[in-house]
Amino acid sequence: MLRLARRSLAAVRYFSAAAISDASKHPPPYTRGTTTVRKPGGGGRDTLGRRLLSLVYTKRSAVIAIKIWKEEGHVVRKYELNRIVRELRKLKRYKHALEVCEWMTLQQDIKLQEGDYAVHLDLIAKIRGINSAEKFFEDLPSKMKGQPTCTALLHIYVQHKDSSKAEALMEKMSECGFLKCALPFNHMMSLYISNGQFDRVFETLNELKKNTSPDIVTYNLWLTACNSQGDVTSAEKIFLELKKTKLNPDWVTFSLLTSIYIKNSRFEDALLTVTEMEKRVFKKTRVAYSSLVSLYTGLGRLEDVNRVWKKMKSSFRKLNDAEYNCMISSLIKLNELKKAEDLYTEWESISVTGDSRLPNLILAAYINKNDIKMAEMFFEKRVVGKGIVPSYTSWELFTYGYIHEKQMDKVLECFKKAIGSVKKWDPDLKIVREVYRLLEEYGNVEGGEEVLVTVRRAGFVSTEVYNLVLKVYVKAGKMPLIVGERMKKDGVLMDDETRQLIKVTSNMCVSEVSPYL
Repeated sequence: MLRLARRSLAAVRYFSAAAISDASKHPPPYTRGTTTVRKPGGGGRDTLGRRLLSLVYTKRSAVIAIKIWKEEGHVVRKYELNRIVRELRKLKRYKHALEVCEWMTLQQDIKLQEGDYAVHLDLIAKIRGINSAEKFFEDLPSKMKGQPTCTALLHIYVQHKDSSKAEALMEKMSECGFLKCALPFNHMMSLYISNGQFDRVFETLNELKKNTSPDIVTYNLWLTACNSQGDVTSAEKIFLELKKTKLNPDWVTFSLLTSIYIKNSRFEDALLTVTEMEKRVFKKTRVAYSSLVSLYTGLGRLEDVNRVWKKMKSSFRKLNDAEYNCMISSLIKLNELKKAEDLYTEWESISVTGDSRLPNLILAAYINKNDIKMAEMFFEKRVVGKGIVPSYTSWELFTYGYIHEKQMDKVLECFKKAIGSVKKWDPDLKIVREVYRLLEEYGNVEGGEEVLVTVRRAGFVSTEVYNLVLKVYVKAGKMPLIVGERMKKDGVLMDDETRQLIKVTSNMCVSEVSPYL
């Protein structure tokens, strides 16, 4: 359900962020004077858009493609380039989109508006980082530092979860009178939701109502906050308020309401809202199909899950990894592991991504069933055997699986491989505690020291970790060597539990010198 809430928030963010790209208004394309020609041999129209969209590899230059197009005698129009940038952004081809924007800034015959600079700013942040984006903004002419570009910069701060800069910019925008629409407030609500600062969400909403009127994204964000807290009463009040406005609820609105009802076991209400949601799901809202699958899964309705999946396959030429991930996960949750494996086989035959997240779903299913042998067979044949690189999650799953089986050597092996599979380990105390729980059970002092070295190399040593090591020594009836000196060297302070454990072990026999010391 948490994953569903995140997906819903991502959908809300998508619609919120889309407003940035719409800040620059484009006239509709027209036939007269269009820069298109027919390919020889009847291969369809040769357009600048097609040429730029065909530059799949980032090393290829969009600027060179535009220059060649001009050299061939074609006219390049601003509205056409804006449309191409919009398409490139949809495809996440940010480098080429940025190159087009930069080329436009150098053309004397192209007059750029604030909305164009807002898009340019967003692309710089994506390709070169937040510092470059800030410098670009500072270097803009004063007349271009208006509501569109400030909102774009605010969105960048929100994406980077930089609350202090975002709040400071909101104050400046307020002073300049730039808070006359809901978009900046929506960005801030999104930031506070992602940080779990729900009080600030409601404060921001009140400020929004003082300055302007909420839009549908505002209401969806408000519902997202309720969904995160499971607050069905507030959610229903919000929906009633929404119905009194001239705004139309969209699929995201009903998706969030359904999620909240499921969380509160109000399944009849959830079925009504998911039915309303499905009426608003079309090909252009593709991400909504996966949300439907997840919601019907939460309602335990396998027949509807299969029906929506069939509709997805008939609506789209090819389904992506995320959609297969959603469906396989749903089948597993509905205790249809065999069907999930069959669908995995289908994905395996058509996908070339080698995305380890999909096999991890099957691995997790076997490990959760305590069937470590099947997990091992699947891993060897369908992951390693197929050239898929195991991820941190793959090794983490096996670590938990072997903990349950009490296979200590494999626990230590997989734990080390998990940490070694990432450039920077995000410390997970849960798995560390579970590993040490098993080590303590067997009084495995050498294993305890080995894990301490592993987490130290990953940049994480704490008082709790040392206490876990000491508990292993207590269980083994041995006295550890130079614990105080080692903690001091690691910059870790003792607490009362540490001192008590050292006191307990001080009367025990001295342990052998570990090779990990």
